[in-house]
Amino acid sequence: MTSPGIVFYGTPEFAVASLERLLQHKMNVLAVVTSPDKPAGRGQKIQSSPVKTAASQHNLKVLQPVNMKDESFLSELKLINPDLQVVVAFRMMPESVWKLPKLGTFNLHASLLPHYRGAAPINWALINGEKETGVTTFFLRHAIDTGSIILQEKVAIHDNENAGSLYERLKNIGAELVVKTVTAISKKEYILKEQDRPAHGDLKPAPKLTRANTKIDFAKSPEEIRNFIRGLTPEPGAHTELNLPENFLSLMLKIYEVETEMKAHSEPLGTILTDHKNFLKVYVKDGLISLKEIQVSGKNKMDIKAFLNGFKMQGNWRMV
Repeated sequence: MTSPGIVFYGTPEFAVASLERLLQHKMNVLAVVTSPDKPAGRGQKIQSSPVKTAASQHNLKVLQPVNMKDESFLSELKLINPDLQVVVAFRMMPESVWKLPKLGTFNLHASLLPHYRGAAPINWALINGEKETGVTTFFLRHAIDTGSIILQEKVAIHDNENAGSLYERLKNIGAELVVKTVTAISKKEYILKEQDRPAHGDLKPAPKLTRANTKIDFAKSPEEIRNFIRGLTPEPGAHTELNLPENFLSLMLKIYEVETEMKAHSEPLGTILTDHKNFLKVYVKDGLISLKEIQVSGKNKMDIKAFLNGFKMQGNWRMV
C-alpha cells in the first residue's frame, strides 16, 4: 500500500508520539505545521515546539504560520498538495485549510466523543471519576470536536493514576490509532459514525483549566476531592489556601496526592486535624482527606512530614 501524502499538524509533546509512529510505519509525511517559536522559561529564550524539534530531527519540511489564513501559507500548502491532513493537539483551523486535501483532514482527540469536547479531556475525565475514557479520530468540520467519527478505542482508567500517567498512556494509544486511521482511509475501509446527540445536560464538557476551576471545594466528598486532585496532577495542580484568620495569615498551597477517609463528623469544612509531625488531615463533606504531597507557593514539592517539620502550625489554621 502506498501511503497518501500527509501534512501533519501538532505542537506539544502529546503530538510527537503520533508523528513518530507515522514515520516508523513509513507513512509519507510531506510537511509538518506547528506553532511559531516563542520565548519561554526564566531566561525567555526562544524555544521551538516539541513537534518542530521532532520534525527537524527527521529533516521534514516545517511550516510555522502565525495566521493560518495568510495567503503565503495557503499558497505553500497548495504547492505541497497533501492527500490527507492529520491533526493532533493543534489550534483551530480555517475551512480553507482543512478542506484542502482530497481525502480530508482528521483530528485525534483524547476522549470518547461526543463527551469531553474541549481543551482538557484527560483532566476532566479523571476529575469526574470516570472508569474509562479513550481516543477518537474524526473528520474536521466547522464546530470544534463535532465531526464524523472514523475510529475509537476505549481505555480503562486505573484507580491510582493521575493526569500525567493517563496522558502518557493515551499519547501512545492515540498514536497507534492515528496510524490505523491513515491506513483505513488509504484503503477506504472505514464506516463513519455521526456523534451521538445526547440531551444538552448529558454532555460532559472539558473546558480549559483556569485558576477558578482548579480550586479545591471542601464541600465535596473525600473521593470527589481525590479525583479532583489526581485530575490536576502533575499540572496545573489543585490549589487551596491555608489560613490563620485571627492573624490574617494566608499560605497558598497546591495538593498533589491525598488519601481518603469516610467518617461522619460535625466539624466545619476545612478544619485541620494534625499531630504536627506525621499527618495533616482536612475535614470535608462526610469524611477527611489526608495530605500526602503538597507544594507551598514558591517552593518545591514535598511530602507532608517535611512540611510539618519546617512549618509550625500554631493557632487555628484551616483550609479554604
